[in-house]
Amino acid sequence: MANFFQVSNKKSVKAQEKQKLTVKVERLDSNGCGVAYYQSKPVFIHGTLPNENVDAKVVEQKSKYTLAKLLTINKASQHRVIAKCQHFTLCGGCDIQHLEYSQQLDFKKNKIIELFSRSGVAGNIVATLPWQAPIVSSPWEYRRKARIGVQFDKHSQATIGFRQKATNQLAAIKSCPVLVEPAANIFPLLKTLINKLSVKKAIGHIEIISTDDLDTTDLATVDINSTTKPLKKLTLIIRQIRAINEHDRKLWQEYAEKNCWNIYFQTNDSNKENINKSSLVSADSLSYRLANGIQINFSSTDFIQINQQVNMAMVEQALDWLSPQKNDDILDLFCGLGNFSLPLAQQAKQVIGVEGVQSMVDKASANAKFNHIDNCRFFQADLNSEWLSNAWAKHEFNKVLLDPARAGAEFAVEQVIKLNIPTILYVSCDPTTLARDSQLLILKGYKIEKIGLIDMFSQTKHVETMVLFNR
Repeated sequence: MANFFQVSNKKSVKAQEKQKLTVKVERLDSNGCGVAYYQSKPVFIHGTLPNENVDAKVVEQKSKYTLAKLLTINKASQHRVIAKCQHFTLCGGCDIQHLEYSQQLDFKKNKIIELFSRSGVAGNIVATLPWQAPIVSSPWEYRRKARIGVQFDKHSQATIGFRQKATNQLAAIKSCPVLVEPAANIFPLLKTLINKLSVKKAIGHIEIISTDDLDTTDLATVDINSTTKPLKKLTLIIRQIRAINEHDRKLWQEYAEKNCWNIYFQTNDSNKENINKSSLVSADSLSYRLANGIQINFSSTDFIQINQQVNMAMVEQALDWLSPQKNDDILDLFCGLGNFSLPLAQQAKQVIGVEGVQSMVDKASANAKFNHIDNCRFFQADLNSEWLSNAWAKHEFNKVLLDPARAGAEFAVEQVIKLNIPTILYVSCDPTTLARDSQLLILKGYKIEKIGLIDMFSQTKHVETMVLFNR
């Protein structure tokens, strides 16, 4: 009778995982990770670029692939640059800081092309996609909203920062070059403040939002033709898992006054308490503006586009590509706060905006009223279910804009096709679902007239796209 022992196999696996490889990186995968091959098996090595010759240590062996850690770059890519952030190799926020910016755009464009090909879009269509100039901003200091994590060690000392790559542990951040200027260097201040608190572990996380310092009561006070950058204010939402005491409240007040912060505490009951008693602005009355003078008011928990400059350019391009006319009835699906709906309504006959969350519908309606736009109405509906029976869907729309979440708009697209709307503008934040939904439209007789990158998240793997379809 034969005896089989697992121990020797484990030793073999451990030995393999200590193996050192010298390989040539062939390409980047969809996450921006370098892919090499060793004995015909793909080896994934973070921090590497195509055409680099590297030494790497195997850290995990799988049946179909190998994970390895970069040790030495023997021959560097001509497109490699020094990462601007000192935390790049540890922090999980950015993926491709080591790749020069023009090549980042090429990587994202090729990612879309590859996913379109995989989805079944005809090869001749993919080869002749009518690419337009990408929407870009400064690749640094662009992010106006972020969630900062807070963790404590056994000595109750705080770690302030973002999650490390592939783990829930935080990287201790000193500064973040993709955050806008009021927020980029806030981390040491927060660390010092939190370590002074008497009840430190009451803090779950801290949301930071940088917005235009606008008047939320009178649009006439905003000079939309001014070349001066609008003043910025920094709002902090402190997530408290239990009530704050008077000592800690005064400490936060001191830092808020010294650094010109608006600070609010959010507890388990979702109530927000403003410690800036003299401030007229609350966590539920933040705002940003668009290039055409429209002001979007929102609260701290609402979704907004995190790159203000790109958002403004994106709205302008949507207006240009859809070319709204005075006789157009336009449907805006997944409309949010009215980011696209309100600018479109300024030029169209009528815009109907539809959103799944009633509170967002209410705020979009309030934004229309605030901006004195009376030809734009908003409705609540689950766009991932049947909605053609709704009264608002009975209009004779000739144009539609879709701006779905990462899950895409498959069911909504199927119903839009039934409405026989001739012009469709699709704004996507996920190329996989965009490819799937584009295939549906192409099979039903739509043609891609224009397609362009939207670089909302520079230095990262994330890709946003705008596509214009005509029947």
